[in-house]
Amino acid sequence: MSKAFASAGDMAEKAISFTQVGEGLYAFTAEGDPNSGVIIGDESVMVIEAQATPRLARKVVECIRSVTDKPISHLVLTHYHAVRVLGASAYGAPEIIMSDTARAMVVERGQEDWDSEFGRFPRLFQGYEEIPGLTWPTTTFSDTMTVYLGNRKVEIFTPGRAHTAGDAVVWVPDAGVMFTGDIVEYHSACYCGDGHFADWGKTLDAIAAYDPIAIAPGRGDALVGREMVASALANTRDFVESTYRPVQRVAARGGSLKEAWDAVRAECDPKFKDYAIYEHCLPFNVGRAYDEARGIDTPRIWTAERDQQMWEDLQG
Repeated sequence: MSKAFASAGDMAEKAISFTQVGEGLYAFTAEGDPNSGVIIGDESVMVIEAQATPRLARKVVECIRSVTDKPISHLVLTHYHAVRVLGASAYGAPEIIMSDTARAMVVERGQEDWDSEFGRFPRLFQGYEEIPGLTWPTTTFSDTMTVYLGNRKVEIFTPGRAHTAGDAVVWVPDAGVMFTGDIVEYHSACYCGDGHFADWGKTLDAIAAYDPIAIAPGRGDALVGREMVASALANTRDFVESTYRPVQRVAARGGSLKEAWDAVRAECDPKFKDYAIYEHCLPFNVGRAYDEARGIDTPRIWTAERDQQMWEDLQG
């Protein structure tokens, strides 16, 4: 019997944690579900990642209200994926920030991504009827921008291609804390279906150069302390390289997608098979790695139909 499609079989409620990672800095996590971040400034609050629906976003707001009554003035979206952005309307009317490239990807593939992720993550899209439409930024930037929450300085920048071409991270210099989106994961599979394998390691190096003492990753527990940060960076690198290397070898000899799949399973299963969303991610990761290894630089757009076909070809 084939596995349930993507995360369609995962309907169990996840336990939420709201972990302080620095002074006035929090990571909202939920057992491998998409994380959000919170930065409390002198005058207002910045949220990183909106969640998939307004219903889920209200859980983030509830956690924020447990520690501050300051208004939410800014919402940073590290990339365009539906599970990160479609809950934005629950935060009122903050300034919504994306990189220029991330906004362009909403234009190019935002609706297709919404349709795709809706099928992959039915639990995350409970309450989808409230979503008013695609989420659009009110402010974009090319490389870097700075926001002041009163006296608190927040730097937002694009460290390089990794999870997507338009990834942004958020750095709080007074605390040495970074919010990385899905560039970094902790005991969760990296989703690489829209990724850039050859660039990902250099992007991790750019993050490490800031010497963060804590990171709120895209999925998994908050990373507090340099040792835990270094471990997560190394583990993320290992996951990405362990996926891409065997595919490169297969592609170099003209092997098939199914041969690439078998090679990745042999490399990754012993190390990562117990990670959150591992089986979900694997077909899309292998599909993208096979394309990149054959010279396709821009990830092909995933549609609900293409998702099902890739799943059937590899997990079926």
